[in-house]
Amino acid sequence: MICQLINIKKIYSTGKVNFPALNGIDLIIEKGEYTAIMGPSGSGKSTLLNIIGFLDTPTEGKYFYQGKEVSNLDDDELARLRNKEVGFVFQNFNLLPRLTAFSNVELPLIYAGIGIKERRKLVMEMLEKVGLKERANHRPNELSGGEMQRVAIARALVNNPSLILADEPTGNLDTKSGSEIMKIFDQLANEGRTIIIVTHDPNIASHTKRLIRITDGRIIEDKIVK
Repeated sequence: MICQLINIKKIYSTGKVNFPALNGIDLIIEKGEYTAIMGPSGSGKSTLLNIIGFLDTPTEGKYFYQGKEVSNLDDDELARLRNKEVGFVFQNFNLLPRLTAFSNVELPLIYAGIGIKERRKLVMEMLEKVGLKERANHRPNELSGGEMQRVAIARALVNNPSLILADEPTGNLDTKSGSEIMKIFDQLANEGRTIIIVTHDPNIASHTKRLIRITDGRIIEDKIVK
């Protein structure tokens, strides 16, 4: 298995008020699974994704990643895991506006200490994979929304992560661009990648093979759909 979460709780404190974002999550993600997490706004689905991806830590419970408990790692250890093991794709792309598509994709490799020659080879391979090899020297403001998201996917893939996490990856795209992005995720799933997508859109969820529904910080449904 890739991930195992046991009785995960996350409580946010705002002054004198405690808000339970997650309220006892038990979840196993196996290698190669293509999973959608759905739920209404405020249900805890993004919080769950952030904990799975080492962007946040649980208030209670245990999280095992590839058999190792990671619930209590410090920030530096979590950062190393994020860079090595997880590729993120966000709704707002999170590209650096002053950098070209090439340089945006290259960033994780720089953080990982990969040499210049190898970086160039890997970046161009990833841009070609998402159909943007010819746009390598374009900045985000010279790209369409769909192209920016494809750059973000290339950046997520360039370190060959064990886990790909996407939070509303088509939320800022038109229907045609969203469909193109989902074709890329489908292809990655067919290659055996482990992918978790948070979405509110049933059409996006229909691409996946497992559906998890969350309400009020609890899993209310977990089923195989294909």
